[in-house]
Amino acid sequence: MGLRLPIVAIVGRPNVGKSTLFNRIVGKRLSIVHEQEGVTRDRVAVETDWAGHDFYLVDTGGYIHQSEDIIDNEVRKQALLAVDEADVIMLMVDTVVGITREDEEIVKHAKRSKKPLVLVANKADNDTLENQSHIFYQLGLGEVFPISALNGRSVGDALDKVVSTFGEIQIEEELDEDAIRFAIVGMPNAGKSSLTNALLGVDRQIVTDVPGTTRDSINTSFKYFGQTYEMIDTAGLRRKAKVNDSIEYFSSIRTQQAIKSSDVVIVLIDAEKGFVSHDARVMEEIIKAGKGLIIGVNKWDLIEKSTNTMRDFKQQLIDDMYELRHYPIQFISTLERKRIFKLVDLVKEIHEEQQKRIQTRQLNLFLIDLVARLQPPSPHGKEVKLNYCSQVAVKPPVIVIFTNHPELIKTSYKRYLENHFREKFGFIGVPIRIAFRQK
Repeated sequence: MGLRLPIVAIVGRPNVGKSTLFNRIVGKRLSIVHEQEGVTRDRVAVETDWAGHDFYLVDTGGYIHQSEDIIDNEVRKQALLAVDEADVIMLMVDTVVGITREDEEIVKHAKRSKKPLVLVANKADNDTLENQSHIFYQLGLGEVFPISALNGRSVGDALDKVVSTFGEIQIEEELDEDAIRFAIVGMPNAGKSSLTNALLGVDRQIVTDVPGTTRDSINTSFKYFGQTYEMIDTAGLRRKAKVNDSIEYFSSIRTQQAIKSSDVVIVLIDAEKGFVSHDARVMEEIIKAGKGLIIGVNKWDLIEKSTNTMRDFKQQLIDDMYELRHYPIQFISTLERKRIFKLVDLVKEIHEEQQKRIQTRQLNLFLIDLVARLQPPSPHGKEVKLNYCSQVAVKPPVIVIFTNHPELIKTSYKRYLENHFREKFGFIGVPIRIAFRQK
């Protein structure tokens, strides 16, 4: 079985303390907290955990009833969409103010969603205010959790209730254990759905020139030369500032989940638009997650070519992001179906590289040779010795080197070792972790 993380959204009208609760739970001040209504316009999402349960927590803009303000109406729409898109809803009300028309309207919408609801009455900072929270039983949602997001009072009780609902949510997916999972990600309109359709030979997704047509991640299994693959075509990744509605925002969360649950990730780049900073950030996220990475340069049929066009484009990518020299770059055309199955071949090759183990003896003989060629720097007159090394993990491969001064190993020397380990042992398309430990 595969597991995707539940999405928990905090919703409610403005100024009830949603962002304060969000910050309390994740332990970081990520959302703006201000007494003026409606300060939180956009949503913020963070992967967090409680009592051994991992989930995405989403802070939404405040719900404002039939405001004439265009932005307020957009925030209202986002709050309602959050109810539709989340798996569990933390509905927040204000103990001091009591029940309002906005509370009643969003409760009606939340009830219709049939989602698990946890009603939290905020600002119950003392016993007297906690007793006042009983009025919210009139909303007909069952148990009320009086809390204080500001000082943390009883927040844990509400979270216990939230994670207890996860069993009601269908968050498991049937997976073939032998299948290789890969995700297709990239900026909107890079050609992700076109690639999916070209690989499958069927038009199973809407493909238009409008960026962001695909909203949800869609999984499809297929066989290619006897190997089963599970392919995830995700909604287009966008810069956070460009995510203008909740559906796209939740789609970006699902894209992150797709990366997390995949073995290999193909990042599609639009050849006409070129490599942008957002592409680099996505690739950094994939490498940080320890996933295999393939760069697919799509729409290559639209580029005017000379003798070295492909070579120059590839070199420019590497110049823009040095790490890409270790990851395959494939030029494709989904429209003309050129080299698209080379991507699938690369997925399999990288999956094999991810699971490769190098014998300890081979690693140590090579380490001796590398140290003989270039000694590690000895800052402050301290001689740094690299005693021996061993590969301790796969997917991603982790090589541990034992040394007398792990804290003195410079980044440049670590890069020297990684580059030569790759030249000798491969690991193409796979992040390598090199760790130094005290002998």
